[in-house]
Amino acid sequence: MNRWTKLVSLHRTQKDEVQPEKAGGGKEEKTEQKTKVKVCFYEVDQKFQAIWYTLDYISDLVYVADIFIKVRTGFLEQGSLVRDMSRLKNRYLHSSQFFWDVLSQLPTDLLYLIDTVKTPVVRINRFLRSPRLSETLDRMETRTAYPNVFRISKLMILIFILIHWNACLYFALSKYIGFGSDDWVYPDPTDNEYNSTRRQYFYSFWFSTLILSTVGDTPQPTCEEEFLFMIADLLIAVLVFASVVGSVGSVIMNLQDRDNVFFPNHELVKSYLRSRRISKALHNRVNTWYQHLYINKKITRENEILLQLPVTLQTAIAVSVHLPTLSKVTIFQNCESSLLEELVLKLTPQVYNPGEYVCRKGDVGHEMYIIKEGKLAVVADDGVTQFAVLGEGNFFGEISILNIKGNKSGNRRTANIRSIGYSDLFSLSKEDLTDTLCEFPAAKRLLEEKGRQILTKMGMLETSDEGEEDTEKIEDKLVRIESSLETLQTKLARLMVELESSVYKMMIRVEQLEMQTDGWEGIVAEGAGSETDDEAEIERKIGDGEGEQEEEPQGERGEGDGGEEDKDDSKEIKQKLE
Repeated sequence: MNRWTKLVSLHRTQKDEVQPEKAGGGKEEKTEQKTKVKVCFYEVDQKFQAIWYTLDYISDLVYVADIFIKVRTGFLEQGSLVRDMSRLKNRYLHSSQFFWDVLSQLPTDLLYLIDTVKTPVVRINRFLRSPRLSETLDRMETRTAYPNVFRISKLMILIFILIHWNACLYFALSKYIGFGSDDWVYPDPTDNEYNSTRRQYFYSFWFSTLILSTVGDTPQPTCEEEFLFMIADLLIAVLVFASVVGSVGSVIMNLQDRDNVFFPNHELVKSYLRSRRISKALHNRVNTWYQHLYINKKITRENEILLQLPVTLQTAIAVSVHLPTLSKVTIFQNCESSLLEELVLKLTPQVYNPGEYVCRKGDVGHEMYIIKEGKLAVVADDGVTQFAVLGEGNFFGEISILNIKGNKSGNRRTANIRSIGYSDLFSLSKEDLTDTLCEFPAAKRLLEEKGRQILTKMGMLETSDEGEEDTEKIEDKLVRIESSLETLQTKLARLMVELESSVYKMMIRVEQLEMQTDGWEGIVAEGAGSETDDEAEIERKIGDGEGEQEEEPQGERGEGDGGEEDKDDSKEIKQKLE
């Protein structure tokens, strides 16, 4: 029988069943029958109708509140946050987002008043709020402390919703085809085993999960509708499987990248130890150290992790984490805050195993240590006798990185320091401290003075007459040299200007003399008659500076009186002519 003919016959049968009851006031039952045809799991809708309406309208209130929040949401303009209400309203009301928000809030629920429309499909316009939900989830993912867990949870919820919708479509299609008509559709509800609503939903959900997960065998479809449903579900299943594999793979890669950044590469070190045939005892020490780092989440590569942040944020984080520890060091107390902020970026975390020596007596000191956690013992050369125990907040090795003159130890370690248990230390190298103090000469002098006071109390500072006489610091010498160099450069520039001025004047005088000596041979041949006139002409040209003489700069004439020099030149010419 044709499927459409079957549907018409079913409709007529239902109409005939309702008609006898109509005379006895069965109008409400007719409405209920129409509602049953329009809803997938109609019993759930009928039993909990008040709850569904309450949830629907609570959601509508949340959507309306979101519109008001959106109106008051600021935006960035050229990097500045705009908070002007008039501009915010104008921007939102003229955006496409406002159009979709209003369209999603149209009161389509009024269609419930029509007897022929009794289905939740009338609220389908609420799906236009989906982009807003996606935006909210993205912002939550960036703000949560566990983004990978949030990403997996979001994916599982989306898959659950997809399977739920597919289960509803499967049940509706089974009702359209006919319950129990074949093995593929839902069994006949007249059977008590499949009559309850809970069993109907769970069976449909299970069947939908089998299809979308492509796990297990499903009954063979027999009609066109079943084939089309299976084809669509299998195509969706491919996309779902790809998204699940991709998301889970991305989460695993992120976790591996995090571990590689937080902790050293254990596998690489183990491969090296095996290739070099390191002793088993040393191999166990390395493994124990790695296990301690991983189990207790000890991070030894903090500086590399924070490299992605701007320097200002790196400094702020380092100050909040390490500044209280660094401030406990005696030589750094009362130092300017900018110096401490520079030094906290140089601190390097280090972890020591039980019984491991941090430094030995006589070693050259290249760094100082600050104890963050754990206990260290100052032991004798035999490694057994303990002189003192250092705990959290203590420090050592600060004198060896200052290079103080007169230190009897010569920047060498004066004691053996051994870790009692697992110890977490911060180290500050001599090179990092020196580079930082170059920008803070006053702080450097203050630290050296504190170091001398400590060495004096310990009796480790040598005093000599030569040392007392040599009180001038290298920095002062450099300042004097730089000042002298600047003075010499100024004098040299002045001399160069004067030389250029003198050369310029000399060139002018040479040109004048060349012009004046032109035609002298003819003047001498004419005799003494014209001699007096020529001399007068020469005097006039030289004295007045007329003719083709170039104009001298006014600022340079003061050094050498050009008039007097020209008079001397004229006198020499007269003597030669006579």
